[in-house]
Amino acid sequence: MTALASRGQLRMSFLRYALVTVPAVLLLGTLSGVLSNSGYGNGWFAALAKPGFMPPGWAFPVAWTILYICLGLALAQILHARGARGRGLALGVFLAQLVLNYAWSPVFFGFQLIWPAFAIIAAMFVLSVVAAFLFLRIRKGAALLMLPYLAWLCLAAALNYQIGRLNPDGGRVAPDASSTDIAL
Repeated sequence: MTALASRGQLRMSFLRYALVTVPAVLLLGTLSGVLSNSGYGNGWFAALAKPGFMPPGWAFPVAWTILYICLGLALAQILHARGARGRGLALGVFLAQLVLNYAWSPVFFGFQLIWPAFAIIAAMFVLSVVAAFLFLRIRKGAALLMLPYLAWLCLAAALNYQIGRLNPDGGRVAPDASSTDIAL
């Protein structure tokens, strides 16, 4: 006897995936930002010269919350597509870009390494484009959920680049904690 799942059963199966992936992606992203002291509350970051197109501070947590929800839903759709050709590769590429995403805040805000952070965001963008194309072959909706993220990564890369350009000695904006000297 072969039984096919009803639409309701399929929907519930997807929801079970989403109930795990969305909070996990959001929680890990939030932890990455909080533990690396990201944002305007970071004294080093506050002291940097920023480009004129820098969004206000409140925009970042709002945008990242929405983007992480979209990423979690896209991941749930691909996980739900059991047996789809290319699913393993799509998941691998997606998870690789997600690891880079979570690494960016500690590198930029925690270690104050502007140019290595730019390299990370460039690699993250390339992997995200590849993941979106791989997702498109499996679930169109998952690929569409990646589009806002790709657009935001373009903005984030431009901000990272401009901050690096405007602050050639970005790692030395504030004096070292062990020094009482003020760099001029």
